[in-house]
Amino acid sequence: MIGHALWYSSRATGLVSLLLLTATVVLGALNTGRLASSGWPRFVVAAVHRNFSLIALAFLAVHVATAVIDPYAGIGWLDAVVPFGSVYRPLWLGLGAVAGDLFLAILATSLLRRRLGVRLWRLVHWASYACWPVAVLHGLGTGTTDRHTTWVVALDVACVLAVIGAIAWRLLSVHPDTEARRGGRVTS
Repeated sequence: MIGHALWYSSRATGLVSLLLLTATVVLGALNTGRLASSGWPRFVVAAVHRNFSLIALAFLAVHVATAVIDPYAGIGWLDAVVPFGSVYRPLWLGLGAVAGDLFLAILATSLLRRRLGVRLWRLVHWASYACWPVAVLHGLGTGTTDRHTTWVVALDVACVLAVIGAIAWRLLSVHPDTEARRGGRVTS
């Protein structure tokens, strides 16, 4: 009975982590594209982005802990951090470890942003565009029978479309600050 609870907890927190990481990536892309309105100024978008990432960290920690504590798959603590060494689905679990490691690096550099400087922070923060799809692949490959249910597939598709839409909007957005960073000109 406790094994089932651990399994359900691991799956649920994995799916919630996906939603939170998706929201974090979407808000990050929108914020760098200078999205703002009177109801959502940029500092609010940035604060929600930051808070979602911290909440995602909490859910990710529970996801990893329940997967490790559950004896079914035999996942060790080291497997959660060192990629591709697990006996249980090494590729897919390894992708989860890579995504988790990237996520921790992004969070750590964000917390130390003022000490590291903007250039180094931005360079590491670009890893989020690699972290998110690797996490999605981890979920698709490591997930068990529920990964084929309609609602989980719909959730995955919605997350992918949301991120693609936000990145497309970011790439197509025109703002004087954004254009100056890109080296282009903005004509009024």
